Amino acid sequence: MNKTRIAVLVSGGGTNLQALIDAQTRGELPSGELSLVVSNKPGAYALERARAAGIEALTLTRADCGGQEGFEAALTEALVSRDIELIVLAGFMSILSESFTRRFAGRIINVHPSLIPSFCGKGFYGLRVHEAALNYGVTVTGATVHFVNEIPDGGRIILQKAVEILPGDTPESLQKRVMEQAEWIILPRAVERVSSQIQKEKEPKQ
Repeated sequence: MNKTRIAVLVSGGGTNLQALIDAQTRGELPSGELSLVVSNKPGAYALERARAAGIEALTLTRADCGGQEGFEAALTEALVSRDIELIVLAGFMSILSESFTRRFAGRIINVHPSLIPSFCGKGFYGLRVHEAALNYGVTVTGATVHFVNEIPDGGRIILQKAVEILPGDTPESLQKRVMEQAEWIILPRAVERVSSQIQKEKEPKQ
């Protein structure tokens, strides 16, 4: 079976990428294959994780590409030329345009560190999400994997997992626990679920 070819878009250390690499190593992505990692930040450690796992790694920046339009054109060319079928945003700190998300509709997923629709949308990323949850006083947070459309964190939800907020939590301790107890678990599951669906769509109709 030809597996669903997956590209992972990253901006930083790549802990969610590592969760996907580890899941693939354990045989938990039978329908998909991590084929490309693209960073919009030169020197991102996620690129080293990709190379260590034998995955092609690219750096594309807005500055080098002449702005957002040029960046998305270069990214599209990289994805299409490698027959990428699923795009995973894993700590990718850049909003993609409506024209880009429409072109790859139903083929882009993102992991967000809250239970959408709480603490999501424009401006909610990284530690800001966990700061907001603590400031609001909620007792449960978590992570969500969802499809990406033109609205930040607005696409259909694929999987969610709750994480309890503990007394004395800081944004940093909460971020770590949400990653370990939710993001690193549901992201590989969601990637396999969507990869499997893409495979089914390619099967000849009886």
